[in-house]
Amino acid sequence: MNTRHLVDPDFLPLIDLLPGNDFTREALPTIRIESESRFAFVGAPPIAAEIKVIEGDGGPLEVYWYDPAPGSRNRPALLHIHGGGMVIGSARSMQQAPSGIAAALGIPVASVEYRLAPEHPFPAPQNDCYAALKWLAASADVLGIDAAWIGITGESAGGGLAAATALMARDLGGPALAAQILTYPMLDHRTGGDACPHGNPITGEFVWTRAHNRFGWECLRGDYAADDAHKGWFSPSLAEDLSGLPPTWIGTGSLDLFLDEDLDYALRLVKAGVPVELHSYPGAIHAFNAVTEAATAKAFTRDLLGAIARMLRV
Repeated sequence: MNTRHLVDPDFLPLIDLLPGNDFTREALPTIRIESESRFAFVGAPPIAAEIKVIEGDGGPLEVYWYDPAPGSRNRPALLHIHGGGMVIGSARSMQQAPSGIAAALGIPVASVEYRLAPEHPFPAPQNDCYAALKWLAASADVLGIDAAWIGITGESAGGGLAAATALMARDLGGPALAAQILTYPMLDHRTGGDACPHGNPITGEFVWTRAHNRFGWECLRGDYAADDAHKGWFSPSLAEDLSGLPPTWIGTGSLDLFLDEDLDYALRLVKAGVPVELHSYPGAIHAFNAVTEAATAKAFTRDLLGAIARMLRV
């Protein structure tokens, strides 16, 4: 497979962002070190983070809090979950998205430092994200936010964890979410493997490949059989019932490995009565919005920020 000719020329520099097929447990410590420097925000973020330490499922949990107007009251807020295929990345190094959203929209954003697989397989990362959501809602008065207008967002694995957290919040009786904003979310553990239901011949050649995806999901799965009532928390595409979820925005790339699972999830949400806004960006590979000056990336950012503003009544 060679889909290079289909890639928007603006995104060609991203093709070598991640190594091709060499994700292994042995190589993971080195890959994590490299990713920390690669994804670290260059320069000071628009809004400096205040690190909150909360009680998580596995002990103390850090939440990076970006507040553009401390002391304000009754504001909508976002919980942000960073990407990294379930195995790399950190809220500490990946500050651009949450800080940028907070600065652009003037609303506070919390970014959770969830535990990574394989050291902490399912349900540890999901439990951390859910703990952060519960903390955000419970601390609404102290933080100056309106608990009725909390949204959840994330990119890639973070989008998948955001979708999982929304399912957990629905299934466990709250906190209620006003919106879920999912950027090329990682939803289906079967994608790229023998049981993949999609088989799209033009997706997933660059940045995040089928081999990467198999590795990430294998690490997250651990010894979980994914055959019980919580399987949707592990892999949201496995959830049998998507009713009762919050209004949803999904943005993905036409060449992204996750295109098919994202389109399928959006359609199933619609059929479950959930309001959905869906965007597929032509010539866009995984993480395309990292090329911030590209025309398509600018369109994505306008769509994303516009959706958040509408959905949270900013």
